[in-house]
This record gives sequence, structure tokens and C-alpha cells, in this order.
Amino acid sequence: MTTEELITALFSEVDEQLRTLPTHPEAYLWPSAVVTVGLLHALKGAGNQPCSRRLTRASRPLLPRLPERTRLLRRFATHQAWTRAFLAAPTVLGVIDPYGIEWLHPMRAGHSPQQIGRTGLSNHRWIVGGKLCLLLNQWGLIVGWACATAHVADNAFQWLMQQVDGRMIVLSDTGFHAAEGDPSNLTLCPRSAWQDCMLVETVLSMLTLVCPVKKVMHRGWAYVQARLAFTMAAVNVLAQWHGLEPYASGFVPLSIAEFSL
Repeated sequence: MTTEELITALFSEVDEQLRTLPTHPEAYLWPSAVVTVGLLHALKGAGNQPCSRRLTRASRPLLPRLPERTRLLRRFATHQAWTRAFLAAPTVLGVIDPYGIEWLHPMRAGHSPQQIGRTGLSNHRWIVGGKLCLLLNQWGLIVGWACATAHVADNAFQWLMQQVDGRMIVLSDTGFHAAEGDPSNLTLCPRSAWQDCMLVETVLSMLTLVCPVKKVMHRGWAYVQARLAFTMAAVNVLAQWHGLEPYASGFVPLSIAEFSL
């Protein structure tokens, strides 16, 4: 599939979900076009400038009035709420897990008063950046997400589980336990106790290798959130591109490697 074919097919999929959104009479781009370019930006990753140059070259024949880079990034931040339409529905069983995002090398921590990243632990090592928390359903699709700085404890994201209380039993590691009490739908799992917990590792590997968010270049919190919002939507859309076809054992293979730009 060429890049132009991917853009066309992705726009068609996005427009199917967002066709009811109103379009401002003075807007150059439809909401579907803004979200499509945002998904491509999240899929490409890397820095803003090289990513913008490549997307501009690829999408200029299809979107001749595409705004310049800084205006486009501001539009992503303004309209990131549109990506909620692509979050998956809860299932009976789900998994929640954190994911560390590096913004700075630890040696540069504290050099700037405008620094938004904080020092925290991720995979048993220190990073300076943020933390993404993913709530997945039993198929590995993203039901909800939240982000904070890296020093925030995992149990600060318990509100994600509380939103699906009564609809989903959520498995997690012991880091989500709080001394004040846990949500009624939380099940703490010791290491290797539930194989279902390994599902989240597949999703995290896709975030690292295909949608490279392990290291981001944004220096404003609104832009970090926008990048993550479009990345979550891209993972859900592309993971279901060919449908979810489980094996005889019930395991559903997840892969978006073919869409790597």
C-alpha cells in the first residue's frame, strides 16, 4: 500500500466515525481531514519538523490547503477531543498498565525553568519525562488512557478503572494498589499469575516500535497530550484494519507493523 492509498483509506475510515461533526464555515479542512493528518503524524513519530515535511509531501496532492506546521500542531491540540470517538468499548475483562515516556536525558534535568518532565522510574530505571496509563479491553484495544509526569504514582490513575466499574474487571500489577482502598473492579495480579496481562506488552511494543512515543520532542503539555490522543486513536483504528480474527484458542493477534512509515 502506497502512502497516498493509506491516506485515502484512513480518511474514509475516519470520516465514517466523524461525519456528524459540524464544520466551521471558514475552515480549510474538514474535521475528518484534521484527524487523518493527526493520525499520520502520530504514526510517523520522530521530530515535528521532519515529520511535517514528509506528511506535507505525501498529502499535498490530496490536501492542497494543508496549514503550515505550527498552525497544524495548534489545531491538533485544540481538537484532540475528536479522537475520543475511536476509543474502544469496555469488555468483561481488561488490563491496565503504565508506560514511561522520555522527554529529556537525566543529565539535563532542571536546566530549564520551563521543563515539564519530572524524574521517575520506568522499567526499573530513572527517566525524565511523563507516564502514559493505558486501559485495554480483552482484545487489546484502548478503552481509556491518561498521562501525567513520571513521578506520579500508578495508583493515581485509579479513576480510569472507576469509570468502567460494573462493566469491566481490570487486571493490574501491585503498583496500582492504594492504601486508602482500591476500586471494586480492580484485581491485583502477582507476577506471572495471569497470562492475560501479557496482552498489554504487545500494545506497548507497538507504541515503541511503530508509533514511536518512547521519546517525544514536544515541550508543551497540551501538545504532548494531543500527540498521545492521536496515537491512541491510530492504534485502535489500525489494529482493527483487517478485523479482529481470533485463533481457535481465543487469542487475537495484534499487529500494525505493515503501517509503519
